[in-house]
Amino acid sequence: MYLLGLGLIFLAMKFFGWGMVAAWDWWFVVAPFGLAVLWWAWADWSGYTKKKVMKQEDARRQHRVDMNRQALGSSSKKKRR
Repeated sequence: MYLLGLGLIFLAMKFFGWGMVAAWDWWFVVAPFGLAVLWWAWADWSGYTKKKVMKQEDARRQHRVDMNRQALGSSSKKKRR
């Protein structure tokens, strides 16, 4: 996502002629878009995206379980006698 934002900033700077980016070749300006495509392809191929989603869902589920236990008056840290 950062590469996409950087590419948009470079594109706007090149189009409007701002700063030193106006003097760059177009290849350097559009390179972040290509890198973003490569990153997304790698993330999907390697399972990185799926792992991040699963970790987020597990954290959300654990938070919900903890809140329900707290509402019932029991805690996961207390020992039963």
